[in-house]
Amino acid sequence: MTEVSEQAPSPARASSRIALLIACSATFVAFLDLSVVNIAFPAIARDFTTAAPTTLTWVVSGYAVAFAALLTPGGRLADSLGRRRIFLVALVGFAVTSLLCAVAPSAPWLIGSRVLQGATAALMIPAALALVLATTAPDRITAAIGAWSAAGGLAAVVGPAIGGALVESFGWRAVFVINIPIAAALVALAAGLRTGEPAHREVGAPAVPDIVGTLAAALGIGAVVAGVTEGQSWGTTSPATLLTVGAGLILVAVALVRSRRHPSPAIAVDLWRNRRYALTNATSFVFGAAMFAWLLAGPLFLDAIWGYTVLQSAAALSVGAVAAMVTATVAGRAGSANALRLLGVLGALMFAGSAFWASTDAFGATPHLWSVWAPASLLGGGGIGLLVTVLGTAAASSLPPQQFASGVGMNLMSRQVGGALGVGVLASILAAHPGDALAGFHLLFLTCAVTAVAAGILVAALTEKQATHSDTDTDTTILAES
Repeated sequence: MTEVSEQAPSPARASSRIALLIACSATFVAFLDLSVVNIAFPAIARDFTTAAPTTLTWVVSGYAVAFAALLTPGGRLADSLGRRRIFLVALVGFAVTSLLCAVAPSAPWLIGSRVLQGATAALMIPAALALVLATTAPDRITAAIGAWSAAGGLAAVVGPAIGGALVESFGWRAVFVINIPIAAALVALAAGLRTGEPAHREVGAPAVPDIVGTLAAALGIGAVVAGVTEGQSWGTTSPATLLTVGAGLILVAVALVRSRRHPSPAIAVDLWRNRRYALTNATSFVFGAAMFAWLLAGPLFLDAIWGYTVLQSAAALSVGAVAAMVTATVAGRAGSANALRLLGVLGALMFAGSAFWASTDAFGATPHLWSVWAPASLLGGGGIGLLVTVLGTAAASSLPPQQFASGVGMNLMSRQVGGALGVGVLASILAAHPGDALAGFHLLFLTCAVTAVAAGILVAALTEKQATHSDTDTDTTILAES
């Protein structure tokens, strides 16, 4: 404990609060970008009519793939080169790539810019959150994660409203422009932050993560998602699909093998030796697939089936977002392992119930906003807020301080990879029902429900292990003992 304290002394309480504000704000802008893109997606599709719908889903999944593949290297860069330094560089990059998205003249340009934007977000988020976790007392970790999750919930709340207003008034390009002034304000705030970081990095720890492993992970994940996304148009068993998926899996395997031997791996496989942390990541992966598909399916359903305008869709989507923010705050205040266990399982079941409801004839061609959509959105959004916060808390409390950025990056990576695959499944299912879009949406929502139940089983197994081995008491004090 003395050694860690000498290397990374705790900053003043005021600096800790500023660090929390910065991390929450960075999370806000990253998740705002995701939510406003979802609401803008139908407008983007109408602008780029020459691009196939499955190709356009890469506006969402391209961001997710880059975000996922670079989170762990981004976390290691933050640990090695300095969290504040990496955060500032990434934040400036996020603003620049947002501008590139805003001026995109074609679908390939927009998709490419979104990939770059996801890469900068991958550097920004773990660095910002690591600043908070490294300066937060062990007994306040849950509250800090709750505040961080609530920031994402707040972005989801205001995202549909802001996105709807911007798209309606200025067009979809404005949803990217909004990132620039927010990023500028955060740069000004973070520039003067005192972090209490060590002046030097750990001896023998390479500053640059494994480039080959990082490229293999990014290309591998992208290839698997491409195979899932385009498999319907290529043919599920066609050589193109099988080759793409197979090559992707081989590349991911290469990244994993290299990560076991490289001193600064692209994927933090060493963290998987902690069974609690590994199971948390597995749950994040599974739930991420259901959550991302559900979040994108909402605005598509409202546009294609109920014929809602952008502003009407924004208002309808805000219902679930508000619920997510509220329940994330509630989960962040849970102080015991048993409470977190119950909230995690409850969140998964709530989400599954909402998705199953959406797969029935209650969600038909006739709009039923208050009797059907609103209660289902409260149920699903509330479940997301609970489970995401519980998983974030479980992951953070399993990590020693020197691995905060890498470990948080890995956990977010799991969710993003699952999310990218979920969006690919969405595109495949909808493309398989060109003449009956409603049936396609029903099948998609049913798939989300089944996947969420699987996530609930995993999170229940996670908490049973905590209770059996008293991991909760150990892990809530691990920060002080490491």
